[in-house]
Amino acid sequence: MKKQVWFDARNTSFDDTKILPLVYNSDINVLVVRAENKDMYKAPLKTVYVVEVSKEEDLEALQKEDIVLSGDEEILQKSRLKGYKTCALLSVDDRDSLEKSWKIGSNYDFLLIDFKCETNIPLELIIARFQKSNTILLKKVKTAEEAEIAFGVMEHGSDGVMLTSDKMEEIVMLKKVIVKRQTLSMPVVPARVKSIEHIGMGYRACIDTTSILNKNEGMIVGSTSQGGILVSSETHYLPYMNLRPFRVNAGAVHSYVWCPENTTEYITDLQSGSKVLVFDNSGNVREVSVGRIKIEMRPLLKITVEASDTIINTIVQDDWHIRVLGINGEPYNVSSLTSDTILAAYICKSGRHVGIEIDENIIEK
Repeated sequence: MKKQVWFDARNTSFDDTKILPLVYNSDINVLVVRAENKDMYKAPLKTVYVVEVSKEEDLEALQKEDIVLSGDEEILQKSRLKGYKTCALLSVDDRDSLEKSWKIGSNYDFLLIDFKCETNIPLELIIARFQKSNTILLKKVKTAEEAEIAFGVMEHGSDGVMLTSDKMEEIVMLKKVIVKRQTLSMPVVPARVKSIEHIGMGYRACIDTTSILNKNEGMIVGSTSQGGILVSSETHYLPYMNLRPFRVNAGAVHSYVWCPENTTEYITDLQSGSKVLVFDNSGNVREVSVGRIKIEMRPLLKITVEASDTIINTIVQDDWHIRVLGINGEPYNVSSLTSDTILAAYICKSGRHVGIEIDENIIEK
């Protein structure tokens, strides 16, 4: 399910010339307002209104597509009978209110919770309760960082958030969070091996993440900004050592690694806390955090491939236990690659300046 993002405009003046235009031009298209002010907002046509209703008479002025928000069950039930979608607004600050929230909230289309404690445990418990529920669960948040955490709790996260801040920087940061979550795939293409070359000793780096990677996942690593090949996670059988499912034995230290927001980083620029992209063989992408970079002298192997009429290369450690992934997710030991082996690769426009794509005539060999 796509995560929902609501903006709480109940305490924002309808004629605000800074905050509201910023919201309207972001990816936030749900506005939470008070019933008495609803018609004063000049939001874009795409905007969905969530209207806080405090008395039954307010329902008469609503549009059929509006969502009724209330902490009063009687109003919610009457709203539902009139055909409106409904959102229960509840506060959780102890065990009793936690139990009450999911029991009440499950009767309505949406449940918006204001968690009074900083811990995410109450949210985790509600998410667990709502696994098979059709109710959409939202958390009230004050910052974009809170929103990002809410989306990641227990991997599933809340179904949405309501941002209550009127700070411009939080709205800008929340837009970045939304855009980042919408970056779900990047095209992975078949790449035919043209040559394999043993190039002697050099430094290579392992990228240890704070995530657990799957067997068909890895990172795009390349010597040039035109692209790279999919270097596998250490999730496949090794006869002499335990697996390291958090690791990609990535490549020589000069290599590019693909990162969020269509950027690249040199492996040597990565450090604990950096963000990198993990790809699978179908091009599904997710962001992970770096826990450690481990650089050591090792023999190196240059793998040159051709993909989409583009020739690129990736330099990795020259050893049997290093794997690269095929287009169907099959792992290949780099020491057993032959010309015509088909690997998974990512190809893009060449030219980068400090990792950012730039329209400039740059030649890389």
